[in-house]
Amino acid sequence: MITRLIHPEQIETAIPILLSGGLVVFPTDTVYGVAALAEDAEAVARIYAAKDRPRRMAIPVMVAEPDRVTAVARPLPSFWALAQAFWPGPLTIILPKTDALPPIVTAGGGTVALRIPDHPLALALLRAVGRPLAVTSANISGQPPALTAEEARAQLEGRVEAVIDGGRAPGGQPSTIIDLTQTPPRILRTGPLSEQAVMTVL
Repeated sequence: MITRLIHPEQIETAIPILLSGGLVVFPTDTVYGVAALAEDAEAVARIYAAKDRPRRMAIPVMVAEPDRVTAVARPLPSFWALAQAFWPGPLTIILPKTDALPPIVTAGGGTVALRIPDHPLALALLRAVGRPLAVTSANISGQPPALTAEEARAQLEGRVEAVIDGGRAPGGQPSTIIDLTQTPPRILRTGPLSEQAVMTVL
């Protein structure tokens, strides 16, 4: 398989690739990510294979708008306030998954990690596809994350259908993670958003 390079103005050509079970790499507000339709178990399995990623490691899901999470997760009351305050942005929110999300995405667990990235190209792709995407860093597991299309392509050439070249990704800290399925909600990882900033909204 030849990995195709897509320029941002041709982003619509990535849509049929994703809808047919293919893998597409694109820039996010941290690093380049590799994506598949979250509801397509076979496509998600290809992410694990492409990255040599252990199946015990769940894959986060990205959506275009907060209300899109209902396709794959059950929003808890505090979710809406957090989403309004911090999305798009560096906050990952853990919610109970629905049966529509294949177990392979969550490594068999009952929860899913959700985020809306603060990156114009990533948002454009998510809105154009109109469905949740399973997204993880576009690199071979254990290797450095890709900050450019060239770096992603060098690692995943022949393993993904396309790479969207959106310039250099900003890198930086991974997102802050909050688990709303615990009582009280618990911060699992502190990133750009402090625990105090997040908890103030609840």
